[in-house]
Amino acid sequence: MTDKSFVIHVCGGPYVSLAPLSALRFTKAALAAGHTIQRVFFYQEGVALANALSCPPQDEINLTKAWQAIAAEHQLELSVCVAAALKRGIVDAKEAARFGLAHHNLAEGFVLTGLGQLVDGMANADRTVTFS
Repeated sequence: MTDKSFVIHVCGGPYVSLAPLSALRFTKAALAAGHTIQRVFFYQEGVALANALSCPPQDEINLTKAWQAIAAEHQLELSVCVAAALKRGIVDAKEAARFGLAHHNLAEGFVLTGLGQLVDGMANADRTVTFS
């Protein structure tokens, strides 16, 4: 079997869908098998993973921190759809300033991007796997 490159597309929201956890597990397994991850793209309710202010109960996995850890370990790009994020109140410092907001809450390691990043990843990867 030859190594493949993947785009991971996460649409399901944390704690209401198994999509983010399934995507995380798939990503770990793919990396362990020697495959590469071109990009992880959070879209629709999946953008909630990029909220630095989420505080899950101590007996539940903190999916935001889990994605940050795997991204740091494997230098993965955690792209967040800017339109979907803004709609759900997730902003970086630049967007907070643009809209006159006093604070920002985009978690470290995540970056606001457009759908073009998803399309670019899909065009350059062998496979796109969507979790919704």
